[in-house]
Amino acid sequence: MTEQVAVVGSGYMGGGIAQVIALSGRRVALADVSAEQASNSRERIIREAADFERRSLFPVGASERIAERVTAAASIEDAVTDADIVEEAVPEILSVKHETLRRITAAAPAAAVIGSNTSTISIAALAEAVHGPERFLGVHFSNPATFIPGVEVIPHEGTDPSAVARVTALLAECGKVGVEIPDVTGFVLNRLQYALFTEAARLVDEGVASPEAIDTIARTTFGFRLPFFGPFAIADIAGLDVYRFCYQSLGEAYPERFAEPASLREHVDRGELGVKSGRGFLATPPEQIAALTEYRDRAYTRMAQLLDELGPAPVRY
Repeated sequence: MTEQVAVVGSGYMGGGIAQVIALSGRRVALADVSAEQASNSRERIIREAADFERRSLFPVGASERIAERVTAAASIEDAVTDADIVEEAVPEILSVKHETLRRITAAAPAAAVIGSNTSTISIAALAEAVHGPERFLGVHFSNPATFIPGVEVIPHEGTDPSAVARVTALLAECGKVGVEIPDVTGFVLNRLQYALFTEAARLVDEGVASPEAIDTIARTTFGFRLPFFGPFAIADIAGLDVYRFCYQSLGEAYPERFAEPASLREHVDRGELGVKSGRGFLATPPEQIAALTEYRDRAYTRMAQLLDELGPAPVRY
């Protein structure tokens, strides 16, 4: 836990990243377009941490630890000159990121691992501006970085595996879950997120349902399951033969939108129907059904209790 980390770009995302890294025990140099901007952002994340403490979202003493460990750098070059790991979190504009990465790689030690918080730009395209591209990869936090645990770790074709290992280890020590993802457009998070939003928007455009109704259905049905089970686990529990039947119905009504996935068809054709057959996309054996059901029921009950405790979200339709 000796790494010195630099976060370049001190806005909402960069500030949150700096908070979680500082709370892991590391020192963080925060940089932005000016020393004044970096200093203002440092003060902001300390105030935010104090507020999180008051609301029991951060442990007692978190704001003091962040104040001790986060410094505002006079420049990007000053921030990265002694850094072991650098996270770039500047605006999602290729030219801006390229210029920032050129400055980072010119000043950072040759052994420093450099990550980008890009959510959509190809890592290979960003690597064109990096001297020593083997040390470069995507490290995509979700908003708010302070609280969302999952992080996409995205090597490009030339990334050294040791860089992936170092970043994944750092994330784990920060309480995050780093998941290695290939360098494809949209990665995984945004392809899933925007696929859902696309169909939700179509339902509104077609007059099928209102945004409020769609949000309510999403939150209280399949969305209710997602903190515990991903889409493949949910499908395996429901039964892949059931999914195939539903795809046939949807495909007849909306052929341009709901083609049966080839992998689903292949599993069903092999008799791999999910949990009830012992294999599907996952390999949960039938003898685990009782334990799985017990976990599911307990998880859903606790989720309902949490939502009841929190009350409705303060959004208006």
